[in-house]
Amino acid sequence: MAKALPIMFQGTHSDAGKSVIVTAFCRIFAQDGWKTVPFKSQNMALNSYITVDGKEIGRAQGVQAEAAGVMATTDMNPILLKPNRGNQAQIVVHGRPYKNMEAGVYRQEFFETGFQIIQDSFHNLSEQYERIVIEGAGSPAEINLNDRELVNMRVARMANAPVILIGDIEKGGVFASIVGTLQLLEPEDRDRVVGVIINKFRGDISLLESGLDWLEDYTGKPVLGVIPYLQNLNIDAEDSVVLSQYTAQKNTEKDVDIAVIQYPKISNFTDVDPFFVESDCHVRFITSVDQLLEPDLIILPGSKNTIEDFQFLRESGLAERIVDLHNKKRTNIFGICGGYQMLGRTIADPLGIESTLEYTDGLGLLPVTTTITNDKTTVQSEGMLSSCGKIFNIKGYEIHMGVSQVEEENSQLITTEAGKDGCKNSDETVVGTYFHGIFHNDDFREVLLNEIRHRKGLTPIYDRISFNQLREEAFDKLADHVRNHVKMDLIEQKMQEYQNRRMENNEQTFR
Repeated sequence: MAKALPIMFQGTHSDAGKSVIVTAFCRIFAQDGWKTVPFKSQNMALNSYITVDGKEIGRAQGVQAEAAGVMATTDMNPILLKPNRGNQAQIVVHGRPYKNMEAGVYRQEFFETGFQIIQDSFHNLSEQYERIVIEGAGSPAEINLNDRELVNMRVARMANAPVILIGDIEKGGVFASIVGTLQLLEPEDRDRVVGVIINKFRGDISLLESGLDWLEDYTGKPVLGVIPYLQNLNIDAEDSVVLSQYTAQKNTEKDVDIAVIQYPKISNFTDVDPFFVESDCHVRFITSVDQLLEPDLIILPGSKNTIEDFQFLRESGLAERIVDLHNKKRTNIFGICGGYQMLGRTIADPLGIESTLEYTDGLGLLPVTTTITNDKTTVQSEGMLSSCGKIFNIKGYEIHMGVSQVEEENSQLITTEAGKDGCKNSDETVVGTYFHGIFHNDDFREVLLNEIRHRKGLTPIYDRISFNQLREEAFDKLADHVRNHVKMDLIEQKMQEYQNRRMENNEQTFR
């Protein structure tokens, strides 16, 4: 029999904070000495994570594995859906592209296969770990989808896991959303919910207490915790919905103004996270020319559909404005993955892999031509980067379906064991690379920012913060915060009750 004790967190809606709370419990259980692992059967996200064996999973599960202190594997997220165009998504199974499918076809044709994949992965984890922290998706009360869902109550029943329901009080209507969700569940599933957590609370808890008492009386479910909103957490976000939190207005109190282009199919935007912790940087996600202004650094991030996102740049006027700012020599431009491809001369998709458009000119700021291919590169990478007269040992990861040719040999950026990557212009004001996570390399980030400061006549800043150290501290900070605001003893009791019940059922079956 599998030895792992599972616990599952579901939300009343998307962005209720499930991923962050699962991350917290991964750290809490690890701190308490349990060998712990995250699990999300099916994830839909454009922010992904590369395992050490070069497989692609949801970024949240990779981060949760880091919080648990274990190495990420595809069993932690066996199915990843990456929307690419229209009603279609790339289906990634155990870290490798399976096929592109429309939503209706996926539900009808992939359900049985998908559920078997999920069962096998959960069984593998159950045999290796002591605690499994399971994350649901969206809401378990999507009554139009529940007959073939692969990520909420069906997974809870498969795992025989108690469920904690999370409500987000910040959005308002938290009592209605919790009560409504519970009432729409099947009786068996409603009984599986062992309690609720109210997340993202701000204000005086005494004003909430009467509502909590009513909620417990009305639903018969205990409130297991009220978690205050925690700012400046510095842990990777996964869903693009969080981008609405980032202002597009320039902060004149900060020395370095950074504008990140937020095109429709933006992916792996967490590449820019390290700039948020730099005291002299203000980061803005922008979608229009009037928001762009004249930043010190423009970042073109990854894209799940490079050609169509480049059309957005062109149609919005951003493409023309970016070239104009480059010509004025007052702005650095940095492209990562799809953004790197856009900086080049041409992008071709002759097989229609990502787009119905077969070809487009790029910004023409780098001597690079790109062809989208069927072969997908997913690898953790390391190499030597030459920039600003210095050599840096850098690490990152690659996720792309394009092959880029650099037409001028002396403009290459990074040397790796496999060859070369990236490109830069002669004065290094335009740089592109396939390395996601490049700004997480502290030494390179420091030199890049100090070069910008030098151009502006500002004093350089040395001994900047280690972002990786900050992440570890953030995991502990999050775990302490959640532990202090939930009833851990009661949660442990509910997990053990389910384990005992499972053991009794197995014994009865054996007899």
